[in-house]
Amino acid sequence: MSNWERFVDSFFNARVAAEYLPKIIEGFWLTIILALCIIATGLAAGLALAVVRAFGVRPLNWLIIFVVDLFRALPPLVVIALLYFGLPAAGLSLSGFASAWLALALVLMAFTEEIFWAGITAVPRGQWEAARSTGLGFLQTLRLVVLPQAFRMTIPPLTNRTIAITKGTALASVVAVPEILGAAQAGVSFSFNPTPLTLGAAAYLVLFLPVVILGRWVETRFAWKR
Repeated sequence: MSNWERFVDSFFNARVAAEYLPKIIEGFWLTIILALCIIATGLAAGLALAVVRAFGVRPLNWLIIFVVDLFRALPPLVVIALLYFGLPAAGLSLSGFASAWLALALVLMAFTEEIFWAGITAVPRGQWEAARSTGLGFLQTLRLVVLPQAFRMTIPPLTNRTIAITKGTALASVVAVPEILGAAQAGVSFSFNPTPLTLGAAAYLVLFLPVVILGRWVETRFAWKR
Protein backbone atom coordinates (compact mmCIF):
# COMPACT_ATOMS: atom_id res chain seq x y z
CA MET A 1 0.00 0.00 0.00
CA SER A 2 1.42 3.37 -1.06
CA ASN A 3 1.59 6.38 1.24
CA TRP A 4 -1.32 8.01 -0.59
CA GLU A 5 -3.48 4.90 -0.26
CA ARG A 6 -2.59 4.68 3.43
CA PHE A 7 -3.57 8.34 3.87
CA VAL A 8 -6.93 7.84 2.13
CA ASP A 9 -7.62 4.68 4.11
CA SER A 10 -6.84 6.51 7.36
CA PHE A 11 -8.81 9.72 6.86
CA PHE A 12 -11.36 8.94 4.13
CA ASN A 13 -12.33 5.34 4.80
CA ALA A 14 -15.76 4.90 3.22
CA ARG A 15 -16.76 1.95 5.41
CA VAL A 16 -15.91 3.76 8.64
CA ALA A 17 -17.54 6.97 7.39
CA ALA A 18 -20.79 5.17 6.60
CA GLU A 19 -20.80 3.49 10.00
CA TYR A 20 -20.22 6.63 12.10
CA LEU A 21 -21.94 9.30 10.01
CA PRO A 22 -25.26 8.91 11.91
CA LYS A 23 -23.45 9.59 15.22
CA ILE A 24 -21.78 12.68 13.74
CA ILE A 25 -25.17 13.93 12.56
CA GLU A 26 -26.60 13.43 16.05
CA GLY A 27 -23.65 15.37 17.44
CA PHE A 28 -24.27 18.08 14.84
CA TRP A 29 -27.82 18.69 16.09
CA LEU A 30 -26.71 18.54 19.72
CA THR A 31 -24.04 21.15 18.96
CA ILE A 32 -26.69 23.46 17.47
CA ILE A 33 -28.93 23.05 20.53
CA LEU A 34 -26.03 23.70 22.91
CA ALA A 35 -24.90 26.75 20.93
CA LEU A 36 -28.39 28.26 20.89
CA CYS A 37 -28.75 27.75 24.65
CA ILE A 38 -25.38 29.41 25.27
CA ILE A 39 -26.16 32.38 23.02
CA ALA A 40 -29.63 33.02 24.45
CA THR A 41 -28.50 32.74 28.08
CA GLY A 42 -25.20 34.60 27.70
CA LEU A 43 -26.60 37.55 25.73
CA ALA A 44 -29.60 37.99 28.02
CA ALA A 45 -27.50 37.82 31.20
CA GLY A 46 -24.86 40.18 29.80
CA LEU A 47 -27.46 42.76 28.78
CA ALA A 48 -29.13 42.51 32.20
CA LEU A 49 -25.83 43.16 33.99
CA ALA A 50 -25.05 46.14 31.76
CA VAL A 51 -28.49 47.65 32.44
CA VAL A 52 -28.10 47.12 36.20
CA ARG A 53 -24.66 48.69 36.04
CA ALA A 54 -26.17 51.78 34.36
CA PHE A 55 -28.04 52.57 37.60
CA GLY A 56 -24.69 53.51 39.14
CA VAL A 57 -25.02 51.72 42.49
CA ARG A 58 -21.36 51.46 43.46
CA PRO A 59 -21.34 48.30 45.61
CA LEU A 60 -23.40 46.52 42.96
CA ASN A 61 -21.17 47.80 40.18
CA TRP A 62 -18.06 46.60 41.99
CA LEU A 63 -19.63 43.14 42.29
CA ILE A 64 -20.55 43.12 38.59
CA ILE A 65 -17.04 44.22 37.58
CA PHE A 66 -15.50 41.49 39.75
CA VAL A 67 -17.72 38.75 38.29
CA VAL A 68 -17.19 39.96 34.72
CA ASP A 69 -13.42 40.22 35.08
CA LEU A 70 -13.32 36.79 36.71
CA PHE A 71 -15.04 35.01 33.84
CA ARG A 72 -13.16 37.01 31.22
CA ALA A 73 -9.88 35.91 32.79
CA LEU A 74 -10.67 32.21 33.26
CA PRO A 75 -10.26 29.91 30.23
CA PRO A 76 -13.64 28.35 29.27
CA LEU A 77 -12.23 24.84 29.70
CA VAL A 78 -11.29 25.61 33.30
CA VAL A 79 -14.81 26.89 34.02
CA ILE A 80 -16.34 23.75 32.52
CA ALA A 81 -14.05 21.51 34.59
CA LEU A 82 -14.77 23.45 37.79
CA LEU A 83 -18.53 23.14 37.32
CA TYR A 84 -18.51 19.49 36.26
CA PHE A 85 -15.88 18.12 38.65
CA GLY A 86 -15.97 20.69 41.45
CA LEU A 87 -19.68 21.17 42.16
CA PRO A 88 -20.27 17.50 43.17
CA ALA A 89 -17.92 18.12 46.12
CA ALA A 90 -20.40 20.78 47.27
CA GLY A 91 -23.34 18.39 46.88
CA LEU A 92 -24.49 19.78 43.52
CA SER A 93 -24.07 17.65 40.44
CA LEU A 94 -24.54 18.92 36.88
CA SER A 95 -24.67 16.89 33.69
CA GLY A 96 -21.99 17.41 31.09
CA PHE A 97 -24.44 19.31 28.88
CA ALA A 98 -25.54 21.59 31.74
CA SER A 99 -21.93 22.21 32.80
CA ALA A 100 -20.86 23.19 29.28
CA TRP A 101 -23.98 25.32 28.81
CA LEU A 102 -23.55 27.20 32.09
CA ALA A 103 -19.78 27.62 31.75
CA LEU A 104 -19.79 28.96 28.21
CA ALA A 105 -22.86 31.11 28.93
CA LEU A 106 -21.04 32.69 31.89
CA VAL A 107 -18.02 33.45 29.72
CA LEU A 108 -20.23 34.92 26.98
CA MET A 109 -22.14 36.89 29.64
CA ALA A 110 -18.91 38.49 30.85
CA PHE A 111 -17.82 39.65 27.41
CA THR A 112 -21.37 40.66 26.47
CA GLU A 113 -21.70 42.86 29.55
CA GLU A 114 -18.49 44.71 28.70
CA ILE A 115 -19.58 45.17 25.07
CA PHE A 116 -23.03 46.47 26.02
CA TRP A 117 -21.54 48.69 28.72
CA ALA A 118 -19.12 50.17 26.20
CA GLY A 119 -22.09 50.87 23.91
CA ILE A 120 -24.09 52.51 26.70
CA THR A 121 -21.20 54.74 27.78
CA ALA A 122 -20.50 55.68 24.14
CA VAL A 123 -23.88 57.44 23.87
CA PRO A 124 -23.18 61.15 24.46
CA ARG A 125 -24.18 62.47 27.87
CA GLY A 126 -26.12 65.24 26.17
CA GLN A 127 -28.62 62.74 24.81
CA TRP A 128 -29.32 61.48 28.33
CA GLU A 129 -29.89 65.04 29.50
CA ALA A 130 -32.02 65.98 26.49
CA ALA A 131 -34.24 62.94 27.02
CA ARG A 132 -34.62 63.66 30.73
CA SER A 133 -35.50 67.29 29.97
CA THR A 134 -38.51 66.11 27.95
CA GLY A 135 -39.92 64.40 31.03
CA LEU A 136 -38.69 60.89 30.40
CA GLY A 137 -37.65 58.90 33.47
CA PHE A 138 -34.33 57.10 33.80
CA LEU A 139 -35.65 53.74 32.61
CA GLN A 140 -37.56 55.34 29.73
CA THR A 141 -34.44 57.21 28.64
CA LEU A 142 -32.43 54.01 28.82
CA ARG A 143 -35.01 51.98 26.91
CA LEU A 144 -36.09 54.50 24.27
CA VAL A 145 -32.97 56.59 23.66
CA VAL A 146 -29.78 54.97 24.93
CA LEU A 147 -30.18 51.24 24.34
CA PRO A 148 -31.29 51.49 20.66
CA GLN A 149 -28.10 53.42 19.86
CA ALA A 150 -25.98 51.13 22.03
CA PHE A 151 -27.38 48.04 20.29
CA ARG A 152 -26.38 49.35 16.88
CA MET A 153 -22.84 50.13 18.02
CA THR A 154 -22.40 46.75 19.72
CA ILE A 155 -23.69 44.46 16.96
CA PRO A 156 -20.32 43.99 15.15
CA PRO A 157 -18.20 43.10 18.23
CA LEU A 158 -21.07 41.14 19.75
CA THR A 159 -21.45 39.05 16.59
CA ASN A 160 -17.74 38.27 16.54
CA ARG A 161 -17.70 37.30 20.23
CA THR A 162 -20.80 35.13 19.85
CA ILE A 163 -19.27 33.20 16.96
CA ALA A 164 -16.05 32.68 18.94
CA ILE A 165 -17.79 31.34 22.04
CA THR A 166 -20.12 29.01 20.11
CA LYS A 167 -17.10 27.35 18.50
CA GLY A 168 -16.09 26.59 22.07
CA THR A 169 -18.86 23.99 22.19
CA ALA A 170 -16.12 21.54 21.15
CA LEU A 171 -14.83 21.84 24.73
CA ALA A 172 -17.97 20.04 25.90
CA SER A 173 -16.41 16.78 24.69
CA VAL A 174 -14.13 16.96 27.75
CA VAL A 175 -17.14 16.27 29.99
CA ALA A 176 -18.54 13.49 27.78
CA VAL A 177 -21.08 15.56 25.84
CA PRO A 178 -21.55 13.76 22.50
CA GLU A 179 -21.50 16.89 20.34
CA ILE A 180 -19.58 16.86 17.06
CA LEU A 181 -16.10 16.47 18.49
CA GLY A 182 -17.27 14.08 21.21
CA ALA A 183 -19.01 11.87 18.66
CA ALA A 184 -15.94 11.97 16.39
CA GLN A 185 -13.57 11.02 19.21
CA ALA A 186 -15.82 8.15 20.22
CA GLY A 187 -15.83 6.96 16.62
CA VAL A 188 -12.04 7.04 16.48
CA SER A 189 -11.81 5.06 19.73
CA PHE A 190 -14.11 2.30 18.49
CA SER A 191 -12.95 2.10 14.87
CA PHE A 192 -9.21 2.69 15.43
CA ASN A 193 -9.42 4.96 12.39
CA PRO A 194 -9.37 8.80 12.26
CA THR A 195 -12.03 9.04 9.54
CA PRO A 196 -14.69 10.15 12.10
CA LEU A 197 -12.50 13.19 12.82
CA THR A 198 -12.63 14.06 9.12
CA LEU A 199 -16.43 13.82 9.29
CA GLY A 200 -16.37 16.00 12.40
CA ALA A 201 -14.26 18.65 10.64
CA ALA A 202 -16.70 18.63 7.72
CA ALA A 203 -19.63 18.99 10.13
CA TYR A 204 -18.00 22.00 11.79
CA LEU A 205 -17.48 23.60 8.37
CA VAL A 206 -21.11 23.01 7.43
CA LEU A 207 -22.25 24.52 10.72
CA PHE A 208 -19.89 27.45 11.23
CA LEU A 209 -18.87 28.59 7.74
CA PRO A 210 -22.36 30.02 7.00
CA VAL A 211 -22.36 31.56 10.49
CA VAL A 212 -18.99 33.25 9.85
CA ILE A 213 -20.20 34.56 6.48
CA LEU A 214 -23.40 35.83 8.07
CA GLY A 215 -21.38 37.42 10.86
CA ARG A 216 -19.20 39.26 8.34
CA TRP A 217 -22.33 40.57 6.59
CA VAL A 218 -23.84 41.69 9.90
CA GLU A 219 -20.64 43.47 10.90
CA THR A 220 -20.61 45.33 7.59
CA ARG A 221 -24.35 46.04 7.57
CA PHE A 222 -24.51 47.44 11.09
CA ALA A 223 -21.09 49.09 11.30
CA TRP A 224 -21.44 52.37 13.21
CA LYS A 225 -20.93 55.33 10.87
CA ARG A 226 -20.38 58.74 12.39
